[in-house]
Amino acid sequence: MAHRALLVEDDNAIAMVIRTALEDEGFIVDTSDTVAGRDAALSRNQYGVMLTDVMLLDGDGIETLGAVRETYPDMPVIILSAQNTLDTAVRATDRGAFEYFPKPFDLDELVRATRQAVESRKSSVANVDAPGDGLPLIGRSQAMQDVYRLITRVLKNDLTVLILGESGTGKELVAEAIHNLGERKAGPFVPVNTAAIPRELIESELFGHEKGAFTGAIARNIGKFEQAHGGTLFLDEIGDMPAEAQTRLLRALQSGRIRRVGGSEEIAVDVRIVAATNRDLLPLIENGSFREDLYYRLNVVPIKLPPLRDRADDVAPLAMHFLTRAANEGLPQKSLSDEAAHLLSQQPWRGNVRELQNLVYRAVLLARKDVIDAETIRAILDDSPRDIADGGNRDIGAVIGEWLERSDFSDGTLYQEALAELERPVFRHALAKTGGNQLKAAQMLGINRNTLRKRLSDLEIELDKFSRG
Repeated sequence: MAHRALLVEDDNAIAMVIRTALEDEGFIVDTSDTVAGRDAALSRNQYGVMLTDVMLLDGDGIETLGAVRETYPDMPVIILSAQNTLDTAVRATDRGAFEYFPKPFDLDELVRATRQAVESRKSSVANVDAPGDGLPLIGRSQAMQDVYRLITRVLKNDLTVLILGESGTGKELVAEAIHNLGERKAGPFVPVNTAAIPRELIESELFGHEKGAFTGAIARNIGKFEQAHGGTLFLDEIGDMPAEAQTRLLRALQSGRIRRVGGSEEIAVDVRIVAATNRDLLPLIENGSFREDLYYRLNVVPIKLPPLRDRADDVAPLAMHFLTRAANEGLPQKSLSDEAAHLLSQQPWRGNVRELQNLVYRAVLLARKDVIDAETIRAILDDSPRDIADGGNRDIGAVIGEWLERSDFSDGTLYQEALAELERPVFRHALAKTGGNQLKAAQMLGINRNTLRKRLSDLEIELDKFSRG
């Protein structure tokens, strides 16, 4: 029996392509290019599936979808949209869409999803508050569309999520989006950077401890698991977790119960786990530094964040977002010239989105005009003290002096910004000289290893780049 599909699309060329593909699969396809035409078709015929664009000639396909879902609750709906943002994906899920496809889409994948929709006859009714304009996950590249779609698929369940990606790609932002848009949004969101906690304290941080459990434990401490009860526990840099803590974490994930250090009582905890790492965990499993069973327990739904260098089209929108954010924080209102935006899109962005944000804020402070031009961007790229770590041979004093002359840190951030700019090349130099050995690098620098680990995490410096294998 042929299934009947309703296609609501105001782009005639796209409508013809989709209709032809569906008819080749045996569908009977009716079409409309307006909300009114859609409603009229629905009143005349019964459809096994509806595919609809968002922006139609006489209205918003998503905003009017609620009424359709109420009248035809068993009819799955597939959303097509050129407005490729996380907000659109979540709105589609919120209104009960079976699937969401950003344009341009894979036609074969769309046909498969349509077939699955009519066969399953299941809806994805959700009750998610759409994110506000300030949601910091920005990007219309195909890679980010895939991320958005994965996020929407985990909002209505408690499946464990493992976020993978380089430092500065926004792993914590994804974790926050999963929490804030999901069923646990009323509960706490508790982030833990496992790389920044000394080995001897990490179990106490995660599971808490009883008074007298160890030297210095002068009172009971409630750990992150208990703090996150009813909400989400975000375990960042999970690849750096010590082996002994991995064992206890695995036990907690399997049983849903924890025991404070020094305690005998088992405590039931109700938390969703979202973990993240910038490291490839499989080599760590092979060398025995990461438990394989823990990996499979965490890697239920992997979300891979693309590096900024692989999404050049997203650089300009991100830069504009950071300009708006800077103005909202009291910095001068600036815009970006087309040439400057093009120059930014060509950079390798080894520090990813975080590096772009820092550069934009610096440009806001240094630009003498309301429009940030390419010359300002080039000056920042060419003269940043960070270049010392990349083989530059200029005198460090001269570089810093020129940077300070261009700077106007009237907001009291001069020391913080200058210290960060100096620390990065110094730490990179020490790690390069020691092949990524943190203990030797800390000895070279004359600081404690735990201090080094924390600063490396704060400065988003990746150890893998310095390893000699």
